[in-house]
Amino acid sequence: MGMSVTISVATERDAEQIFRLQYLCFQSEAALYGNYRIDPLVQSLDSVRAEVAGDCVFVARLGEEVVGSVRGTADVDGTAAIGKLCVHPRLQGHGIGARLLRAAEGALADERGAKTFRLHTGHRSESGLRLYRRVGYQAVGTSKGDDGVPMIVLEKQAPAGSYATTA
Repeated sequence: MGMSVTISVATERDAEQIFRLQYLCFQSEAALYGNYRIDPLVQSLDSVRAEVAGDCVFVARLGEEVVGSVRGTADVDGTAAIGKLCVHPRLQGHGIGARLLRAAEGALADERGAKTFRLHTGHRSESGLRLYRRVGYQAVGTSKGDDGVPMIVLEKQAPAGSYATTA
């Protein structure tokens, strides 16, 4: 009867589904701040395609449908930026976000030498903050997004040695 959600590296053919999913998922975030100009809502499809081509991008699939996504990059100092984590509203609360995070962290550590993972989330994003804390992130500061939204900066250290990519 049911299908299970799988986590895999995104391909170029996923870009449009990621673009649409991100637009759907970040509506509630925009509503929290009364700001519908937040980056995930104004990002272009071409920009999403470029991220899929060059960044570390994972998707969660239910059959052929992309129901979740996350992106990450790593700099030469070993700091990885993880962002735009989203899960379709009908599937939130089932561990898909944590699985996507683990997949991105594993790839960023194993393939790109990340030692520290950093992400930003809106200061009112209680569900996101709960998830990030549950998987080991700690608040290390604050910032303001280009869109003016106050953000909390969270970090987590990669485990020593090889990172187990068990999504």
